[in-house]
Amino acid sequence: MAEEGRDVVVELGFIQNTPAWKLRSKFFPSKVGGYPAWLALKNLPTNEELSCHICSKPLVFLCQIYAPFHDRDYCFHRMVFVFVCRDPDCYRENDASNIRVFRCQLARENEFYPNEPAKDTDLGSESPGAGDFNNLCRICGALGPKTCGGCKVARYCSKDHQALDWKSGHKAECKNPENISKVSCSGHAKFLFPEFEIELEPEELEAAKEKSEEEVMKDYEELLRSGQVTHQNDEDSDTENDLINMATQETDKQFQKFRMRIKDYPDQVMPQLLVHLKVDNPGKSIDWGTVLVYSCKESCQQDRNYIEELAYKQDYSPISQVMKNHPCAAAS
Repeated sequence: MAEEGRDVVVELGFIQNTPAWKLRSKFFPSKVGGYPAWLALKNLPTNEELSCHICSKPLVFLCQIYAPFHDRDYCFHRMVFVFVCRDPDCYRENDASNIRVFRCQLARENEFYPNEPAKDTDLGSESPGAGDFNNLCRICGALGPKTCGGCKVARYCSKDHQALDWKSGHKAECKNPENISKVSCSGHAKFLFPEFEIELEPEELEAAKEKSEEEVMKDYEELLRSGQVTHQNDEDSDTENDLINMATQETDKQFQKFRMRIKDYPDQVMPQLLVHLKVDNPGKSIDWGTVLVYSCKESCQQDRNYIEELAYKQDYSPISQVMKNHPCAAAS
């Protein structure tokens, strides 16, 4: 979200499949999943910083948003990185202890990238990339200070990721050090989220601004009755129907306003992101309603490349609580 004078511009993110080469650091991508495309290629977050506050296990890269701040010379390039824990036991209601966020920014003239952006048709090498300056973990793409005792080539951030890689195939390839790549043969696929590009577009709310809250709520109720609150397609119809069913029971006005706000842009990356990550399963699963990131308004420069920001997680009320508060339930 950026400010232009007094007006606030809200940018919406939409998931799309993109060739992996377009999501390298030199293209400053906004993306979900895969390895992080680090902005500053030196002095990355430490392994301790990229660990869960609850279980202390390595976090998995969730997404990054390219948010340049051209009003300040020192943050011509600016990126926000979000990491989460994969352990469902660490997900607690309205608690962001298992989520960590980092901001990185660079001046236009910096030691890593030319002043002019790389051509997005360039299929060349991955350079410049963090692997040019650091040993990276083959599983998660974070710093890899640990080395396999057998091949002396494979690098890891932790014993957990070394064990995962060993079970996923490194046990066999370890015998041929000359053929070992920087990327795990298959272990990273078991840990990382599926990779997508996030296409950013400004939200247009001209019509909504002309309506009162009462009018918006009335429109919302009509949409609920018609079953057209969200766009449905073959892939997401079950999930969308579940959301509609939940919304019809919901008595929280803020939730209703939220559903009304997104009805014109149903494919934007919000809670629906969990569906694309293939983790939105019944029972035990990682989950969140909304993750909010608070950052310095002036995007102040500090003495490190990656500055940890404040994350706040807000969850939806459990459906049992929703039904408990519903007028029909109270009447019965």
